[in-house]
Amino acid sequence: MLDLLIKNGVVITMTGKGVGVIPRGSVGIKGNRIEFVGEIPTGCRAHREIDATNKAVMPGLIDAHIHSGLALLRGLAQDTDHWMQKALWPFAHALTPEDDKIGSMVNIIEGVMAGTTTFCDYDSNMDSLLENHMKVGTRARVAETINEMPDDMPELDIGDLYPLDQDSGQRLLDTSRKLLDKWHGSGQGRITCMLGPQGPDMVSAQLLQQVFELAEQYDTMVHMHVAQGDREIDQMLKRYGKRSIPWLDEQGFINQRLLAVHLTEATDEETRLVAQRGASMVLCSGSIGIIDGIIPPAATFLAGGGRLALGSDQAPGNNCNNMFNEMKFTSILNKCRARDPRVFPAWQVLRMATIDGARAIGLEEEIGSLEPGKKADIIVIDMDAPSLCPPILEPVRNIVPNLVYSANGSEVDTVVIDGQVIMEERRLLTVDRQKAMAEARTAAAAVAGRAKLGPDILAVEMMAKDQL
Repeated sequence: MLDLLIKNGVVITMTGKGVGVIPRGSVGIKGNRIEFVGEIPTGCRAHREIDATNKAVMPGLIDAHIHSGLALLRGLAQDTDHWMQKALWPFAHALTPEDDKIGSMVNIIEGVMAGTTTFCDYDSNMDSLLENHMKVGTRARVAETINEMPDDMPELDIGDLYPLDQDSGQRLLDTSRKLLDKWHGSGQGRITCMLGPQGPDMVSAQLLQQVFELAEQYDTMVHMHVAQGDREIDQMLKRYGKRSIPWLDEQGFINQRLLAVHLTEATDEETRLVAQRGASMVLCSGSIGIIDGIIPPAATFLAGGGRLALGSDQAPGNNCNNMFNEMKFTSILNKCRARDPRVFPAWQVLRMATIDGARAIGLEEEIGSLEPGKKADIIVIDMDAPSLCPPILEPVRNIVPNLVYSANGSEVDTVVIDGQVIMEERRLLTVDRQKAMAEARTAAAAVAGRAKLGPDILAVEMMAKDQL
């Protein structure tokens, strides 16, 4: 007896070299795993059925890099240069751990309602944020941010070398170790952990060595910003006389355990090196496009044989945590960069948000495709939504291109994670959405009132007001 049967849908399995479409198929679920995909076996019965007629059934989307705790700062750090120091930090320094948690719930809800089932959440106070993932029912592969930035950070001008504080780094490394002991392989199958050094410019070589040794001990990955901007490269040149990637490679830190985020400032040679060493890359097209006006070197990375996943990054960067947004941005921006409409086709980008993303984050045996034995992380998408209608299967299939280029996430009707129905007919079943939004509004107003803003961000705000 099955626990759940999803039947009569266009099943997009993401198996094989393409997307593995079954024009009319079903998915059987027993416990938290997929029992079968395709035709319903004779005599099969289920405790519950979902009719997916005129709907697409596919694996849940994977957000391979998200700072969920920054949701309260959505829209407060746009349209300026030196985004982190000028625009983000004045607001981020006004956040409390409780603000992070309140905002995190908003981002998780947003992601789930747009079809994200797995979140590689990378933030501070992660043990607290994990309570949100447990309540909502999401799959989370999390990392506590590790850096050696001192608590009493002095005021710095753009380009000043950051001071590093060994005690701060050790304290955060200990926090990460406790997170691993509590959650990683603890029997809470939806929650796994990675190590999260913030970037090579914000940690010492000694601390990074400890991080990679810990990753070996716990058999996990190292989730780190790498060559994420000219600020990082400038810091590395001043501290070590080398750019980030050559320095990391000399230290032996670019290997199959590294999940390298952004590579915004990487040269083609550096990008190929990261791919050849077996590391994975996370591409956050929307965030980097808005923050830096740059298209990261994903095409070069793929050409080098690398494993690529997509991430949404953070709300004050690209303003949303929506993987449909990331798929569309990724495809279009890379077509523009190559001046070739054939590159980054829809089917390939959909794989980046599902099975190829699962490979990049080390979970390809569990999620990313609809296959017997894999975890039942599944989304059902309404193809009668105006943005996806009409669906055509012959002689040319339009469903996958429409999912990438037309869908916005509101077409997601039902979300199943680990065999549990989390959202049905657009109604979130596990948490009170309206309560979460109300708490976020109150907390955001308080954060804005506490923030100490410099003349740069105030000038941007005044310019925006003049346009109203």
